[in-house]
Amino acid sequence: MRTPGPLPQQLGASFTVHEARTAGASTGRLRRSDLTAPFHGIRVRPLPTDLTDLDPFARQAAERRVGALQYAPRLKPGQFLSHETAVAMLRGPLPLATDENRIVDGRMLPVHVSTVGAGPLTRTTGVRGHRADPRTTRVRDVDGASVADPATAWAQLGSWSVPDLVALGDYFCRIWRAGPGRPGAGRSPLAHVSDLADRITGVRRHGIRRLREALELVREDSWSPRESKLRCLIVRADLPEPVLNHDIYDSRGRFLGCFDLVYPDEKLVIEYNGLVHASNYAADVERIAALRAAGWTVIEVTSALFGRPDELLARIRRALQR
Repeated sequence: MRTPGPLPQQLGASFTVHEARTAGASTGRLRRSDLTAPFHGIRVRPLPTDLTDLDPFARQAAERRVGALQYAPRLKPGQFLSHETAVAMLRGPLPLATDENRIVDGRMLPVHVSTVGAGPLTRTTGVRGHRADPRTTRVRDVDGASVADPATAWAQLGSWSVPDLVALGDYFCRIWRAGPGRPGAGRSPLAHVSDLADRITGVRRHGIRRLREALELVREDSWSPRESKLRCLIVRADLPEPVLNHDIYDSRGRFLGCFDLVYPDEKLVIEYNGLVHASNYAADVERIAALRAAGWTVIEVTSALFGRPDELLARIRRALQR
């Protein structure tokens, strides 16, 4: 079999059939085996992408981005990537999509496309079309594609659970404060809590009650979705709200670390130990040991313990003497 001839140089990794023909590519060339057609009217040059080292959440989000960027050349004026697809493009935390307890390949999930105002909705296999209210819709460019801005994407997801909405809101609204060992100090937040409020005010929204409840729980100092969901569990159980990512020093002024959830008056720290801590295990053990030696109580939360919320909350209540 002959090697396919070169494509016009102006074509990117993903392009429409119309763009290719306008650039001089023949119909026969567009049918060759080195191109795939993930969507009607789209051709894609396969690119080597190794996602095997990513955790399931990151891998599925990366796969969603692949599908989104493949479809992006078909976006018409007034259309943009939205909902879960926008969150993936913005690198926000997404709930893991499963089917009968099996993790779904993110490229098999629908690409969400919204149309502003009264324009025609997208109707094609592999795409879910939505209509967006121009009064509360803002769009930005991400990797060359038109994408809902963070506050718009958040407000489109009223079907999510409150903890997932809070985790996403925390991610978008995080303020990157200065402090010992804090990464990214001074970076601008992707959104402000007031932006989230603006997007759910004065218009009808699916899941508006969940959005309003989540809005009250969004904070600017959470560093991970696991921390956000743990805080939601605590607060929704009518326990006092902990301080987030609090710097702790011993009696001699020595910096002991920045800890996830802290009750300074009670000298209680709650730390979520997920997979992200595995590479820093030895340092984490020393950090927790130094904290306990300084008279602090530490509750370490694993994914297994988080899956037993009654037991976890009972431990916190005992530590707080409530």
